[in-house]
Amino acid sequence: MTAATDRTPAPGRIARVRALAVDHPTIAIGIAMLAVVVLAGALAPLLWTVDPQTISPANRLRKPNERFWFGADLIGRDVYSRTVFGARVSLLVGLGVAVAAIATGLVVGLLSGFVRWFDAVAMRVMDGLMAIPSILLAVALIALTGASLQNVIVAIAVSEVPRVARLVRSVVLSLKEQPFVEAAVAAGTPFHLLLIRHVLPNTTAPLLVQGTYIFASAVLTEAILSFIGAGTPPAIPSWGNLIAEGRTVFQIAPHIVLFPGIALSWTVLAVNLLGDGLRDALDPRFVSRTR
Repeated sequence: MTAATDRTPAPGRIARVRALAVDHPTIAIGIAMLAVVVLAGALAPLLWTVDPQTISPANRLRKPNERFWFGADLIGRDVYSRTVFGARVSLLVGLGVAVAAIATGLVVGLLSGFVRWFDAVAMRVMDGLMAIPSILLAVALIALTGASLQNVIVAIAVSEVPRVARLVRSVVLSLKEQPFVEAAVAAGTPFHLLLIRHVLPNTTAPLLVQGTYIFASAVLTEAILSFIGAGTPPAIPSWGNLIAEGRTVFQIAPHIVLFPGIALSWTVLAVNLLGDGLRDALDPRFVSRTR
C-alpha cells in the first residue's frame, strides 16, 4: 500500500504539466527548442564528425558535403563540429550570466528595499551602470581584465545586475506595505527570517522571468563581443567567433556565417518564447485578463 500511495501523485503532476503546456504553448515550444540546443552541447563530443580544431588547408572554404556537413572555414576547420561545440559556450555564458546577475542583484535589491542608507548609495551606483551602454561597459571591463570566457561572463553580468536589483527593490518596497509583512515586523521576526519566509518567495516569479531574458541577452551580447574581437579568444569555437571569421568571405562562402547564425537565432528565440510563456503563466494580472 505504501508503494502504491507514493506513486499515485505522479499522474496528477503529469496532468498539471500537460495543462500548463496546453494553456501556455509558448512554454512547451520554448522548452522543446531549448532542449535541442542543450542536447547538442551536452553530446557535442559524440555528435562531431571532424575535430573542430583540426586545420586542413586542402579543404579551405569547402562547401557543405558528406564529410563537412556545414562546410569548412577559412583554414579548413569543420563548421558543423565548431557550431555544435559553440552551443556549449553560449549555454555556459547565458547560464553563468543569469545566475551571477540574479544572485548579486537579489542581494542588492533586498538590502536596498529595507535599508535606507544602503539604498541611497547602491541605487546611485546602479543608475551609473545603467547609464553606460552594456556593450561598451563589457568591452571596457574585458579590456581591463583580458579576454577569456570567465571574464566575458563577469563583464556581461555586471551590466545586467542593475536591472535585477531595481526589479527586486520594487517588489520589496511594495511588499513592505502589505499587512502580512507589517504583522511579521510587529511580531519581532528576525530580519533574515523575514526575508526568507515573506519576501524571497514573492520574488521568485519575476526573477524567473527576468532570468530568461538575461540568458537570451547574454548569448547575444557574447556573440556581439566575439564578433568585434572583444569576447572569447578566437581559439574557442563560439558562434560569435564563427560569424566573425566568415564575414570577410560571406559572398563566396556564406555557409560559414549561415549555420552559426541560425543556431544563435534558434537559441535566443527559444529562451524568449520560454520567458514570454512563463510571464503569462506567472503573472496573475495577465491570467485574470484572459479569463
